[in-house]
Amino acid sequence: MENINWKDLSFGYMKTDYNVRCYYRNGKWGQIEVSSSEYIPIHMAATALHYGQQAFEGLKAFTGKDGKVRLFRWEDNAERLINSANGILMAPPPKELFKKMLKKVIRKNKKYIPPYGTGASLYIRPVLFGTGPQVGVKPAEEYLFVIFVTPVGPYFKEGFKPVSMLITREYDRAAPLGTGKYKVGGNYAASLTSMKKAHDEGYASVLYLDAKEKKYIDECGPANFFGIKNNTYITPKSDSILPSITNKSLLRLAEHLGLKTERRKVELEELETFDEAGACGTAAVITPIGKIVDDTTGKVYEFKNAPGEISTKLYKKLLAIQTGDEEDIFGWTEIIK
Repeated sequence: MENINWKDLSFGYMKTDYNVRCYYRNGKWGQIEVSSSEYIPIHMAATALHYGQQAFEGLKAFTGKDGKVRLFRWEDNAERLINSANGILMAPPPKELFKKMLKKVIRKNKKYIPPYGTGASLYIRPVLFGTGPQVGVKPAEEYLFVIFVTPVGPYFKEGFKPVSMLITREYDRAAPLGTGKYKVGGNYAASLTSMKKAHDEGYASVLYLDAKEKKYIDECGPANFFGIKNNTYITPKSDSILPSITNKSLLRLAEHLGLKTERRKVELEELETFDEAGACGTAAVITPIGKIVDDTTGKVYEFKNAPGEISTKLYKKLLAIQTGDEEDIFGWTEIIK
């Protein structure tokens, strides 16, 4: 393995030695396979290519100060993948299969797990898709479940520093009764144009409004949104928002730190009342928001030009649990031996 500069890693793909795979055929899951190939032979009429039968997850493994490797809340990822699979009529991988494949791929690529203190982690990407051919619009009869890993640095190059975000009413990420609550590729494809617009104009990401009324805050690019005011952690509630495992963890941590918590509809105008705002997800954990610009009205919502006190506490607390620096009283981490 070539020398890796762990501290300068970006959030991107790097080839590792192995991935693990399992096929669903004839109504059942087969044996786990280990592969060193980055490529997959696929039928040209596979439902993944034509009808978007595809779902994925993202989770991380961390090296602690004690040298032990910890996985964070993998069962939640397994359950969310099952939910996504059921949502678009794919064969859901059993939780036990998810666990076996997860542990195998981490152990096989142990040398790619970044050392403690580098700010990097091992990103784990489970992906499930329809490989069976169909020309009519119907579910496949065959599926492939793959898990690969890659070492990554921070998702946003700014790191834990406030970023600016753009509200644009030209685009929607997901429809109210669509697939927004599932982690499927189509939602991300739908976000690419608006994300490019934001990046071209100098913003880190997009803050989406609800597709029906353009009145309520929805997702925050590839992450969930939260705001802090009156010692309360507030995050939007909507059927088109992906239920973030990081957000769920932050809600619990906020309560543990003595904050009130609310998951409810959040009107756009309420942005003016927040002391702090942020985006949260597996990739970035927390990204503080310094400014939000509405490109339709020209209105600017400004927050702190440095990470807020509560956002910082939550970020450090969650990261300390993930790396084993702090006792995991919630039972969120599992050590991979």
